Amino acid sequence: MGENVILLVEDNPDDEALTLRALKKNNIVNEVVVARDGNEALDYMFGRGHHAGRDATILPQVVLLDLKLPKIDGLEVLRQLRADSRTKLTPVVILTSSNEEQDRFKGYDLGANSYVRKPVDFNKFIDAVRQLGLYWLVFNERPPAGRS
Repeated sequence: MGENVILLVEDNPDDEALTLRALKKNNIVNEVVVARDGNEALDYMFGRGHHAGRDATILPQVVLLDLKLPKIDGLEVLRQLRADSRTKLTPVVILTSSNEEQDRFKGYDLGANSYVRKPVDFNKFIDAVRQLGLYWLVFNERPPAGRS
């Protein structure tokens, strides 16, 4: 438990259900923690607020981050994760319906590892999630622990 977690940051219940279904359909059995706004995502990552007492040294294997979030938007969440030595190397995949080029540019500029647009077509989405899972959960080698 712990480091095999996927943190899904998503405020839309339909998109949350869709993502969880796509993960399940691809036999991705990692525990998924859902944060429904940017503030909750940062609380989870840094072990504070509602998640106080959580061992914040155990980071998710990957963060799936929506951009359009209440309280703190996804780009600000990404900025704060990259600004902190504890979380700056955590893989962050922006998973958004935004088609705005400036969002994609800004996401990469702030250090996103990947940017995936949520397709309306569920089969395409399942395929995108399968490829994400294969890469981030199977093939990607994480940086050595304790290095910053």
